[in-house]
Parts: sequence; structure tokens; C-alpha cells
Amino acid sequence: MSPDVDNEGFLRDLSDWNAQVANLLAARNRIELTPDHWEVIQIARQYYQRYRLTPATRVLVKLMQEAQPLNKTDQGSSIHLMRLFTGQPMTVLSRVAGLPRPVNCKQDPE
Repeated sequence: MSPDVDNEGFLRDLSDWNAQVANLLAARNRIELTPDHWEVIQIARQYYQRYRLTPATRVLVKLMQEAQPLNKTDQGSSIHLMRLFTGQPMTVLSRVAGLPRPVNCKQDPE
């Protein structure tokens, strides 16, 4: 069964999100989820659960840096985020993570 998404691919009901849905939404965005993807997804979801906001890029990058061991500092950067979620990384991440559209991201043209 396919998740109920709006015309931009965001879940209509955020409670429908689970790992299977995340994999399906990632595949729609031509992404195969790796442990690095899952780490960022979990950080973003934890932030949303705490603040009820999709994190801004700068906030997410800071949280990624805090979560990284010292030998993985290259993975706590906006470049790493762009590598994982190409195009508009926060929009793609939000879709895959089952979060609302970030308030500072432009809507896709129709």
C-alpha cells in the first residue's frame, strides 16, 4: 500500500511514517537509504518531536556535528547533507523523514 502524500510527496498524515514508508519515499526520490541517511533522519525526527518544527539547515548541521564522533567530522556538514539528499536537501529529507515541509523551503513549481 502506498502512503497518502500530497502533490509534492509529503505525507498527509505524519503518523503514517515508519521505516518502510521512509524507504518507499526515498526510492521515489531516487535514494537508497544507508546508515548515514538514517542517522540524519533520526536527528531531524527527534528535533521535530521536541519542537514541532522541521529543523532549519543550520540547526540540523549543528545537531549532526554534535552527533558525530571526532573522526567523522566531515559528515557533520551541509556538504554531507547535500550528498545524502540531493537537489533541495531539506525538502527531500523532510519528505523521506515524514516531516512537514520546512517553512523556509520554496514549494516545487507545479
